[in-house]
Amino acid sequence: MHPHFSRLSAALSAVDADTPRVRAWGRTLAAVLAGGGRLLACGNGGSAAEAQHLTAELVGRFRTDRRPYAAIPLHADTSSATAIANDFGAEEVYARQVRAHGRAGDVLLCLSTSGTSQNVLAAAEAARECGLITWALTGRAPNPLAARCDGTVAVPSQDCATVQEVHLAVIHLLCDAFDASLRDEHTSADRASSTPLNRQNGQDRKVPPDERNRRNVQGRRDQRDQRDGRGRTVRGTGERGRG
Repeated sequence: MHPHFSRLSAALSAVDADTPRVRAWGRTLAAVLAGGGRLLACGNGGSAAEAQHLTAELVGRFRTDRRPYAAIPLHADTSSATAIANDFGAEEVYARQVRAHGRAGDVLLCLSTSGTSQNVLAAAEAARECGLITWALTGRAPNPLAARCDGTVAVPSQDCATVQEVHLAVIHLLCDAFDASLRDEHTSADRASSTPLNRQNGQDRKVPPDERNRRNVQGRRDQRDQRDGRGRTVRGTGERGRG
C-alpha cells in the first residue's frame, strides 16, 4: 500500500471509535436545525473548504431530497471577512460573524488541523459567550481548540493532508447521521398523526379529524341521554321525548 494510503487507513481506524460521538452530533444537529436553528462552520485553507462542503450538504442535500436547512460557512462572505480583518484584525474574522449570526442553541463547528488557529479559537470563545453548542474537528489532541469546545473529534496524525481527509469522512458520517435522524423523526410523527381507518366499499378510508370530532361529540351526547333516560328526538319539534 502507498504510504499516503497507509497513513489514511491508520487514521480512519483510530477515529472509528468516535463514530458514536459523530452520530450523536447528527441527532443533535437535526433537532437544532429542524427547530429553526442554524449551523455555523469555520476553518482556514483546506478546513474552510471542508466547512463549506458541510454547509452545502445541509442547504442542498446529502443523498436524498429533503427540505433545506440553515447552514453558513463563515469564510464565504468575502466582503464581511475582508472588512472585519481590515477594521478589527484577522483574529476577529469569524468571532464577529458568530456574534452577528449565532443564537443561543445554534451549533458552531470549528475545523483546524493544528487546533491552534487564532481566528478559529476566537470563534469558539465567542460561541460559548453567546450560548452556542461548539464542536471541533482537529488534528492530534490535546490542543487549545479541543479544550474550548463541547465536543471534539481529534485525528491522531501529524500529517496535515491525512487529517483533512479524515475530517471529510467525518463530515459525511455527520451528514448521514443527520439525515437518518430526520427520517426517524418523520416516521415517528407520521405514526403519531395517523388517523383511524374506516372500512368503506371494501377499501380502507381515513376518517378526517373534523368528522372524528363530530362523531366523538355525538357519542358522548348519546351516552348522556341514555343515562338521563331520554329517548329519540320527537320529529318536527326538535325536543326530546320521554321514554
